[in-house]
Amino acid sequence: MKPRSLPKTVAPLPDELLSGWLSRLAAANYCNDAELLAHIEIDTTHGTALDFSIDAAAAEKIGNAARVAPDVVRSLAFPAMTPREASLTAQMPFQHCLQCSREGLSLRHWRRAWAFDCQVCGTRLVQTLGKTGDEQLPDKLIYRARRGAGMLECAARSRSPKQLRRAMRAVTFSMSLKGCHGEPLFALQSHRPEVRLFCLAAIAAARSHPLAKAAIVSFAIDDFARVALLRAFEKEHRLLAAVDHIAQRRARSKVPMTAESRN
Repeated sequence: MKPRSLPKTVAPLPDELLSGWLSRLAAANYCNDAELLAHIEIDTTHGTALDFSIDAAAAEKIGNAARVAPDVVRSLAFPAMTPREASLTAQMPFQHCLQCSREGLSLRHWRRAWAFDCQVCGTRLVQTLGKTGDEQLPDKLIYRARRGAGMLECAARSRSPKQLRRAMRAVTFSMSLKGCHGEPLFALQSHRPEVRLFCLAAIAAARSHPLAKAAIVSFAIDDFARVALLRAFEKEHRLLAAVDHIAQRRARSKVPMTAESRN
């Protein structure tokens, strides 16, 4: 015996995520997500479990209950992705649009590590947990992070892995400077806005200036920057050798200048 159709239904919106649409469907029928899924006889209590994979049987049950074609239900889940895109797509929500969230929306692009502004209303996305205000975040940091987010998207969608390696190297270096631990992919999905923005801004900086050169110029290869460089380039021995060579040349060139200034 198949479940009865729900009293009310809601039309899916462009780019809406399956779990978000199910939440709106539940709210329209005065129940929560778990109660809705139990009524439809879906073997999960969380709609997010269906965002990346939904079988034909589950899509048909949901479609029948909501009076929507099963193909439409399946289209709300994430499509097949390249490994690079999948690695930069969060399994759980980590950011959202304050304005659209008030209307009960949950959109697919919010899960992308490169998503920065809401594609519906243009509002900058904020972390789901933690601080939501940006009064302490410099405008210049936000500007550079927005540029870095665009570069990260291009790298993720590119056929060449070189761009993504460069972006991840910049993120690793910035994590070291921020004293963060863990994988670079997690830093890009951090609930701490200052960490995520700093990492995205580093991608933009690495594109404009080679990362090793930028480290030498900006941080003068002190002990802290040295640890950061070692971590960022741990698999790039030739780059580290180049950094040492340039650093030594800079050190030699500074010695006469220092002696003259003292005289």
